[in-house]
Amino acid sequence: MEYNLADLFESVVDVVPDREALVHVDHPGTGAERRLTYAQLDAAANRIAHHLIDSGLRPGEHLGLHLYNGIEYLQTVLGCLKARVVPVNVNYRYVEEELIYLYRDADLAALVFDAEFTERVAAAQPRTEKLRHLVRVGTPDPEAPPLKAVDFAEAEAKGSPERGFAARSADDQFIIYTGGTTGMPKGVMWRQEDLFFAGLGGGAPTGEPVSRPEELAERVAAGGDGITFFPTPPLMHGTSTLTAFIGFNFGQRIVVHRKFVPEEVLRTIEKEKVTSVSLVGDAMLRPLIDALNGPLKGTDCSALFSVSSSGAIMSDTVRAQFQALVPNAMLLNNFGSSESGFNGTATDGSGAGQGFRLRVNARTQVVDPATYEPVAVGEIGRLAQRGHVPLGYYNDPEKTAETFFRRGDERWVLLGDMATVDDEGIVTVLGRGSQCINTGGEKVYPEEVEQALKSHPDIYDALVAGVPDPKWGNHVAAVVQLRSGASSLDLDAIQTHCRTHLAGYKIPRQLVVTDHIQRSPSGKADYRWARSVAADSATA
Repeated sequence: MEYNLADLFESVVDVVPDREALVHVDHPGTGAERRLTYAQLDAAANRIAHHLIDSGLRPGEHLGLHLYNGIEYLQTVLGCLKARVVPVNVNYRYVEEELIYLYRDADLAALVFDAEFTERVAAAQPRTEKLRHLVRVGTPDPEAPPLKAVDFAEAEAKGSPERGFAARSADDQFIIYTGGTTGMPKGVMWRQEDLFFAGLGGGAPTGEPVSRPEELAERVAAGGDGITFFPTPPLMHGTSTLTAFIGFNFGQRIVVHRKFVPEEVLRTIEKEKVTSVSLVGDAMLRPLIDALNGPLKGTDCSALFSVSSSGAIMSDTVRAQFQALVPNAMLLNNFGSSESGFNGTATDGSGAGQGFRLRVNARTQVVDPATYEPVAVGEIGRLAQRGHVPLGYYNDPEKTAETFFRRGDERWVLLGDMATVDDEGIVTVLGRGSQCINTGGEKVYPEEVEQALKSHPDIYDALVAGVPDPKWGNHVAAVVQLRSGASSLDLDAIQTHCRTHLAGYKIPRQLVVTDHIQRSPSGKADYRWARSVAADSATA
């Protein structure tokens, strides 16, 4: 047995076959749900795996998952891994041209998609030469264009529920496409062994990793159940799928919703006695707070032990508001990326005025991007991680050469985040170098300013961007969404507030109030949008 994700999953199934593995609570509020034990999920994944093989898919070929959250998503990922087909996540918000780019860049040979996306898939497929096999989940609209696709339920029914697969390898791949917030999306190629240790904590994210593959099932057999993981962001983002697999590696239960609806999330937390919720920053935590203060006041969240965020920060102000409502929950700001897996967790008190301070794992360092050598205490460098790192970017040797390197006998990945390190080894993440604002020769990282802005009582959400300025080169612009019922806010008030948190050169010189802050489906910042809005307002 090797560190192959399908092998590891099957080893867990064999020791807890009757334990509940996956629950899909329908959305929104219909009461419909599906529940699968580990044995049932294994058989369902086997059926899809055999369908893929019977349809001519071969080991190493790529299958896109163009799906909302649901049992079919995780079932298909597992089916791919069993059949040694490489799963590739597809952003379901993409329109035709973006889909054509991703389908072609990823060399998709097959696609599993929700019926709702039939029109987009039908438009993109003729321009995607290698895409030859389609499986559709659900019933398309009668007005949708004709498209030759196998019905998912039919594919599942005809596939064998037994295993009977060829031997797999730790070198089998898993590709995670990045969101493309700074340019076109890129496919991060992971060996499954590397992903198991870097992204899934080696079977024990908060403890000692397993020392041999068989140990994973041994730990599950020796332990109990009672943990329910609830990844609330879209599974198309790597963090949510990895959260589900962390739960599988523990032999515990995973709950999913089709989409994020705050009231439905809270009802499920109460009904299913959810213990661990993952989300993305204030954009997802704040609506939960509003619901708990409003229509869902009194919801029983007593089973909730942890709320973790990755991909965006839960700010101090918003964390404190949630903690007051759910005092038993521990709130964790985790840090990681598609290229590194997990890097570390924010320290207590990390936030506005201190920066985003992390206790990083032993494989993470701050290095000089020119020499790849560790920086001195207090100097600015870039985060890097060694050991279990990806092989590179699919179909992009140039970006691979810029991002992945060797130092000595070890493979490294150079991340886009600028950071410093202190004499205790605590890393302060300043922000993405690509989003850094150079104003009057000083560098400003948006995340720090955003934390200060969101501590204002009238601000619901905020993004910060640089806008060209004839005097300063660029100036700091704040794009903010006010709280419902908040009075109007002017630049003077914002500047006065920020001066208690930030140095003078970081203070916003422009304020744009908007009805809605645009973010990705998972809550990640859309800085291109913020920059465009601020620039348009500056020239109006």
